[in-house]
Amino acid sequence: MAEEQEESLFEAPPMGEQERMVEAILFASAEPVSVVELNARMPHGADASEALVHLKKRYEGRGVHLVRVGDAWALRTAPDLGFLMQKETVETRKLSRAAIETLAIIAYHQPVTRAEIEEIRGVSVSRGTVDQLLELEWIKFGRRRMTPGRPVTYVVTEEFLDHFGLENARDLPGLKELREAGLLESRPQMGPLPAGESEEDDDEAVPDTDQGEMFE
Repeated sequence: MAEEQEESLFEAPPMGEQERMVEAILFASAEPVSVVELNARMPHGADASEALVHLKKRYEGRGVHLVRVGDAWALRTAPDLGFLMQKETVETRKLSRAAIETLAIIAYHQPVTRAEIEEIRGVSVSRGTVDQLLELEWIKFGRRRMTPGRPVTYVVTEEFLDHFGLENARDLPGLKELREAGLLESRPQMGPLPAGESEEDDDEAVPDTDQGEMFE
């Protein structure tokens, strides 16, 4: 009798209850939550992965969807209802053309070094441009390349994917679509700028673009 009671202490909650637990954790979290973290916070024997499958089906067609962001999960407003949240999601800070192009190159070519970014863009990348993207937490440092000098690489973050409603970088629109939308411009092969000049000079004539519109 004592053995049966001990085993019952480790019996996993019913799947319906596990769904409610996962739902509660995701609802209360401002950031996406990984399966590992969900399992760590749920009772012994619970299976967050299975609960997520059931929960995702339950939210289909609702005003809130369960979405995957990289290796984590989050509850997000249904895409077709995003206009209702416009006032809450519009950001006032602007990204320069240099920052947009640099961010796009990192997203499509990650992991990528500063030298590779400059080769693709055809102009030098200022430290301020990279610092702005790091400050926004849309890019982060990746592994250093095993090449002379061991240059650092850059990759996009889960915050970047979450901001644009992407599951992973493979969901990014094609380069052709970005050019047609005016978010990337074809540049002549200029090479590095002459001494004393920087990409900020190149950006002065280009209007700023709102962060939230980059991949719309």
